[in-house]
Formats: sequence, C-alpha cells, structure tokens
Amino acid sequence: MKDNIIVTIARQYGSGGHEVGELVAKEHGFAFHDKSLIEKAAEKSGISLEVLKKADEKTTPSFLYSIAMGNFDMYPLAINMSPYEMPINDKLFNLQCNIIKEEAEKAPSVFVGRCADYILNDCKRVIKVFIYGDIESRANRIAKKENISVQDAKVLIYKTDKRRANYYNYYTSLKWGKSDNYNIMIDTSKIGVEGAARIIGEYIKHLQEE
Repeated sequence: MKDNIIVTIARQYGSGGHEVGELVAKEHGFAFHDKSLIEKAAEKSGISLEVLKKADEKTTPSFLYSIAMGNFDMYPLAINMSPYEMPINDKLFNLQCNIIKEEAEKAPSVFVGRCADYILNDCKRVIKVFIYGDIESRANRIAKKENISVQDAKVLIYKTDKRRANYYNYYTSLKWGKSDNYNIMIDTSKIGVEGAARIIGEYIKHLQEE
C-alpha cells in the first residue's frame, strides 16, 4: 500500500465527528469518505442501494469477519461459503472493506466510521481518531439538528452509540472507544469541531514532515 496519509474517524453520535472529518479533508485536500461508500458498494456489487442502506452498521452472526481478515484457521468451514450464502450485512462489510483499501491506495483520505481504523491498521501513515463529547453537548446538537427534545435526543444517542459499538466490536473483535485502538481521542464538547480539526491537522503536518 502506498504511503498516503490516512485519517480514520470513529465518533460518538452527536459529537460532530462527521463535521470534523469534512473540515480536515477540505483543509488538507484529502478525499472524503463516509456513507458514500455504500453507494460505491452498490455500484460494484449490483445489490440494491436501499437493501445495503438497511443493512448498514448492523450485524448478524456469521463467519465473514474471519474470511475478510484472512483468519481461515478459526473457521475452516467458512472457506467454502458462497458469497450468495452470506447475510447481506456481511456482504456489505466485505464490499466496504475492499473499497476502503482501494480508496486509501489512491489518495490521502479521511474515512468516517466503517471500521476503517481497523481495516487500514497496516497503513504506514494512518491517524486513528476517536471523537467524543459529554452527553449534554451532544444531546443539544442532535436536538437542534433533528428538531426533537433534548430528552429524545439522549435516547437516540444511546441507541446509535450502542449500534455503532456492537458493529465495531463484532467485526473487529476490539472495543469501540477504547483508547488503545486510537492515536488521538478528542472531546469536542471542550474544544469544538474546528479545534478538533486543528489538532488532527497538526498530526498530519508532523507526518508530512517526516
């Protein structure tokens, strides 16, 4: 894989992680990838975009994690599994895994979500970021964005974070949000979206100067 600088951003819901990623990509001229990867997966596979959207960031018990990561010895029976037999969730993960690697090879990039930090762990110049914030600031941001009450926003945050954690933990066997899995963890409730982007920008400059 080329030595492109790659930024992966995992984030708590409502922390502004998506906005941080967009800002970093814009300021440094990096390619930006988020849920648009689902559209590329649909184009590449011929599977309906609506079907893939429904499967996004959901899990079903299967052998695909081991297949995608080459751990055939763990589940030898999975070697003979046809792609047509895989649950749609796993088909999407496998497609996105390949697309993420392809896009990282093409150009310096920012990836939001999709387990990109784990998928691109072997990149020589990857910056793995986790964006978080206190519950009040996140709930206020979501309440304003979705035009709902702060209490309803907190419920939505809990459900979304739980789904993201389950997805990440399942496909990576790591723990979502654990500091050991990231290079930088940034609290946007303290420093804001622009402040977070500046911190990541300093890390990028450091890698560029090496």
